[in-house]
Amino acid sequence: MVTDPIADYLTRVRNAIMAKHRVVEIPASNIKKEITKVIHEKGYFRGYKFVDEGIQGTIKIALKYDSSTKRPAIEKLERISKPGLRKYAPADSLPRVLNGLGIAILSTSQGVMTEKEAKNLNIGGEVLCYVY
Repeated sequence: MVTDPIADYLTRVRNAIMAKHRVVEIPASNIKKEITKVIHEKGYFRGYKFVDEGIQGTIKIALKYDSSTKRPAIEKLERISKPGLRKYAPADSLPRVLNGLGIAILSTSQGVMTEKEAKNLNIGGEVLCYVY
């Protein structure tokens, strides 16, 4: 049994990148689907597909690599808010990742979004992870 499904999601993606896999399969949940959509919109994934078979379903993510150097698009995935210590950020002090080059993914009352979108809407939330 996984106690932190978001950390499991990030670890599976991180391990697939280190092993130079093209596709990674992850057990699906609503929050994982939303995080996948946000990361794909920002250009870190080549594509994704939700497969609804079995009890839970899966998420198939096509990882993105640079064609000439074979470097992954994602340098680091870092979990911030954990089940034992939740991290919240108000609208006036949202985190900046690598001085704006990376993204922070937040869970807000309006859904899962990046820190830039949350700043534009002037809402805060739980800081789930950093991607850069």
